Amino acid sequence: MRGLYGEPLGVDFSHSLAAGLRARLRDHPPEAMARVTLLVNTTRLARRVEAALMAGGPTLLPRIRLVSDLASLLPPGAAPGATVGPLALRLRLTRLVATLLRAAPDLSPVAAAFDLAGSLADLLAEMEEEGLSSDGLDCIDVGDLSRHWEQSRQFLRIATDWLDGAGDLTPAGENALALQTLLTHWGQTPPADPVIVAGSTASRAPTRRLIEAVLDLPQGAVVLPGLDTDMPEPAWQDLVAGDGPGRQDHPQFRLAALLATRGVTRAEVPRWEDTPPVAPDRNRLVSLALRPAPATDAWREEGPALDGLEEACASITLLEAPSPGAEAAAIACGLRDALHRGVRSALITPDRTLARQVGAQLGRWGIVPDDSAGRPLNQSAPGRLMLHVAQMRGRRPEAEALSILLEHPLTHSGGDRADHLAHARALEVGLLRREPLPFPTAEAVMAWVDDPSTALTPDDWSEWLCGLLDRLAADPPTATLAEHATRHLNLVEYLAGGRTAVPGPLWDGDAGRAVHRIVRDLIANAPERGDAALDAREFARILQGLLSSEEVRDTHASNPDVMIWGAIEARARHADLVILGGLNDDVWPGQPAPDPWLNRAMRAACGLRLPERRVGLSAHDFQQAVSAPEIWLSRSLRGTEAETVPSRWLNRIEGLLGGIGPRGQAALRDMRDRGRAWLATAARLDMPDDRHPTRAAVRPGPVPPAGVALDRISVTGVETLIRDPYAIYARDILGLRAMPPLRQGPDGRVRGSAVHDAMERFTRATPGPLPNDAAERLRAAFERALEDGAPWPGARRLWLGRFGRVIPDFLVAEAARRARGTPLLIEGTGRLAFARPPFTLTARADRMDLRDDGVAIYDYKSGPPPSEAQQKHYAKQLLLEAMMVVEGAFPDLPFREVREVAYLQVGNRYAEMAPKDFGPDLINATRTGLIELMAHYADGAPFVARLAPDLLAYASDYDQLSRFGEWDDTIPAIRIPLARS
Repeated sequence: MRGLYGEPLGVDFSHSLAAGLRARLRDHPPEAMARVTLLVNTTRLARRVEAALMAGGPTLLPRIRLVSDLASLLPPGAAPGATVGPLALRLRLTRLVATLLRAAPDLSPVAAAFDLAGSLADLLAEMEEEGLSSDGLDCIDVGDLSRHWEQSRQFLRIATDWLDGAGDLTPAGENALALQTLLTHWGQTPPADPVIVAGSTASRAPTRRLIEAVLDLPQGAVVLPGLDTDMPEPAWQDLVAGDGPGRQDHPQFRLAALLATRGVTRAEVPRWEDTPPVAPDRNRLVSLALRPAPATDAWREEGPALDGLEEACASITLLEAPSPGAEAAAIACGLRDALHRGVRSALITPDRTLARQVGAQLGRWGIVPDDSAGRPLNQSAPGRLMLHVAQMRGRRPEAEALSILLEHPLTHSGGDRADHLAHARALEVGLLRREPLPFPTAEAVMAWVDDPSTALTPDDWSEWLCGLLDRLAADPPTATLAEHATRHLNLVEYLAGGRTAVPGPLWDGDAGRAVHRIVRDLIANAPERGDAALDAREFARILQGLLSSEEVRDTHASNPDVMIWGAIEARARHADLVILGGLNDDVWPGQPAPDPWLNRAMRAACGLRLPERRVGLSAHDFQQAVSAPEIWLSRSLRGTEAETVPSRWLNRIEGLLGGIGPRGQAALRDMRDRGRAWLATAARLDMPDDRHPTRAAVRPGPVPPAGVALDRISVTGVETLIRDPYAIYARDILGLRAMPPLRQGPDGRVRGSAVHDAMERFTRATPGPLPNDAAERLRAAFERALEDGAPWPGARRLWLGRFGRVIPDFLVAEAARRARGTPLLIEGTGRLAFARPPFTLTARADRMDLRDDGVAIYDYKSGPPPSEAQQKHYAKQLLLEAMMVVEGAFPDLPFREVREVAYLQVGNRYAEMAPKDFGPDLINATRTGLIELMAHYADGAPFVARLAPDLLAYASDYDQLSRFGEWDDTIPAIRIPLARS
């Protein structure tokens, strides 16, 4: 076991590695296997090799280690000393970056220091791996670049010198020191037992050094994965030709560079094991398709002469879905079919959104896939609870956020959960949705509990809730990181414990333990950030970054024959059906992460890794995955917002097949036909079942049963009765009311209420002629109205500014009104009963002025008042109020003559709107029309839904009840006689 070996594409690498190792030790004693040291690049490959070795029968296992963790191979006492942990290092760098941002605030807000420290830590680790010191940054010429990059270079020198001066060993420095110590030890005392490096493509400088050292050992071997043996030698040599960076975006570049460094050709690299590739014809096709761009002229020469083209494409399905949802549904159908056929299948995709969508689609059949990536901690139950509480800290708790918090599955999980949910739902309906209460407090909760109408009494739960609200209200807006983390942890445990002191299952399970560990580590390492205070939002951002960077897997219920893998797992694992999903150019390969410290030219100048390297590694993963026995190439033609661009590798395969003649075109057409068939299969899942046909709902026109009539209506409800009779039927006859929204915000309704309140305050305070300080008084009244009804500082300032611009015009018109009369009735109520048909008309008038010759009626509008046409046909409010005055419905008015009615717009501008030709004739016509309208429905007319909506976008609280959408405004209504139940 010495030298360089390679395994071709289309071979299960882990099984081949295990089989080759067993074959070489077949004639050796059992303990020989335990003397082997196997160095692999991922933990997944290590587990797969162990499983493959054990599947061959009883055996001892070799020492399996990672190439990035070599300290365990060192002799006793030679391991590096204590290192600063990754979190402690990032917090130290956060302190340094925050100092930079305070000195140069144009670079980024200080709140982004933690995120920038993460990218800086990655860059410094890369510099240590590549052996680049701060002096190496001097070779970067920034003369033609912007000032930002010069500042970045200077800061990087400061950061590297600062870390060197600290004297602590970073994780990257520990690995570098361990590697150097190991290589020195091997140089002095070469190991007599076999040392094998397997599965690595030598993409990092430390791994390349390790491989070179292993190949110089007496029993050192290196096994390369996915070696392309079909690529012609001239094209292979061209990958690393010249002095430039080479074709780093090619899948075989790293392997070609390693072989060139050793001075060997592929012919001189033997197989580790002799298992043949499962799809050699496809390997040749893909190898040709992925040639470097300057060498694609070989398509014309070699493409038409490809052997086994039909066989290569016969097991390929090309799925081009119209949307991501359709792609996920079709992939789920393919995985379900493979399970039915007894075939192991795997979806390989870097797109985690697509992976979650496919998992959700599989749920319709009760299939839980074995998802190797798991899910980020911030999407787990304890992670979501931690982040939701973090978003609430440092600000007044909102009604919606509090309701979500109380219904979280871990809230009050340490006590009587059922009793807690009953209380929480009663609180939501009885208090949080009761207007206006956007920011609930402990005082409001106790007032609600003490209210006799709630039928509740103070108990442990209400005391616990008030304690929670008090803690949130008392939380200081700024504190040190340690104080924030400690208070946050205590608050979450109080929330989970409920009325007990035990946090219940909050920290149970893998996710709970991982979240608890992260928060405890944050508390322990918080002093590394320093004593500088931060606000709650910055702490929430730090917590979000930590929780989103780790993942947790749920393996207890997954199906081992349906798998979801990341791209790198194509090196280590094998499946009979492999679906390569999300083959769009922003996914495969993904967009390089933005580097705020060094651009591409600066990286190339100082010898750091280029973005093309990541593209090449992703291309190698693709080439290995596409060599499975049966494959799907899947993409969506359109994303959530725009059309997508196919992955460059898929584009090459399609271009090659489409350009080599009828054979390739026919194969490409068959691949697409198979994909369309699966899309059609998935689409049928969501189609109605023909055996149980469904019919769209009709446009309802209910007729109440005999003895049930509309006997009460307000002047504003008359317009609703004209426009949408069904809404009056649902509200006033059925007694249905729309539940107020849980999310309360500064909308037009709140502004309108504030305007009416301000006008009422001002008019009551100044009933006579306007005083000299009328403008100040009116503005103060609006301020008090906003303080009482609009607890949003930003909206208050905006509305107050708009209202201030209206005050001068309003007061000029108001002085003229006061000269004609005096405000007498403000927010007055009136009732008028009719005998035939029997009903009562009610009104609440904004304002009525008393003149020498009669009454003037005014109604305030924060928005545009109704037009003349709307007042003629629908908006009868002022005319109905005038009729009620004439009929004596307002007993406090000494006169029954109405001389003026007008709408007063007090919003973005001031305007007045009065009905045309107002007078006794119009009032009498309004009375006649009202009686005819009410008699029409008293005689059995149907209450038609949306009879005359104001606008096409008009929305009613009862649209869902009437099933609007299954019918439209052009469909005739169906009369529906109703009977008493």
